[in-house]
Amino acid sequence: MSLVKAKKHLGQHFLTDKHIAEKIVNGLIHTDQYHQVLEVGPGMGILSDILLSREDLQTYLIDIDVDSFNYLHSKYPQLGDRLINGDFLKLSFESIFPGKFAVIGNFPYNISSQILFKILENRQNIVEMVGMFQKEVAERCAAKAGTKIYGILSVLIQAYYDIDYLFTVKPGTFNPPPKVNSGVIRLSRNKIENLPCDEKLFWRTVKAGFNQRRKTLRNALSVVLPKDQLDEHPFFEKRAEQLTVQDFITLTNHLEKLSKKQHV
Repeated sequence: MSLVKAKKHLGQHFLTDKHIAEKIVNGLIHTDQYHQVLEVGPGMGILSDILLSREDLQTYLIDIDVDSFNYLHSKYPQLGDRLINGDFLKLSFESIFPGKFAVIGNFPYNISSQILFKILENRQNIVEMVGMFQKEVAERCAAKAGTKIYGILSVLIQAYYDIDYLFTVKPGTFNPPPKVNSGVIRLSRNKIENLPCDEKLFWRTVKAGFNQRRKTLRNALSVVLPKDQLDEHPFFEKRAEQLTVQDFITLTNHLEKLSKKQHV
């Protein structure tokens, strides 16, 4: 088996430290809720080795890189259909996982946000995620209201998942080393099946608020509801970063009420 060379255009940085790999896999703590786990971008299998030694987990691997796929195919012939050569962002989970499952990976930095949105879109089935991201992205996901790095991903993730920032990883533990530190986070699905508001409107409101984060919500939300239809609710004088998840739920319900008034 010839070793796989990391490809820049795929954002590949192969983890080389087995101790860090063990810490990442040990981050999966809700295994009473699932027995299947999907590793994204396994590369040469440093996480896969540990996952496949776990008898409580049925491990699937997906890698878009043909070289990695061929290498892993030789390394783990027992996987069969559980080794997938494909794009995680285009994967139809229903065809593979009949129920709940977890996602794990040392994720490519260039598609971090898309990966997180894919997880959010499949939140009813993905009950846990442990992943390594660029430290800045990991911190943004875990950020609290009122901070400068709190944004769209912070609100949407924290609406549906409990988040733990687990640990920081230095560049020297990768080949090739990235230019930045990495951060490992765990998402654990919370008990809320559906938010107590119109969820599509909630997502629109959050995105609109942060897309013009320097403006007050009275101005930023004009793409959701015309300014002349907004009342004197105190949230409209605040900026998006000042609102908690619960505040955004309250605001969404208020916007829906105002919208209905206009159509009576």
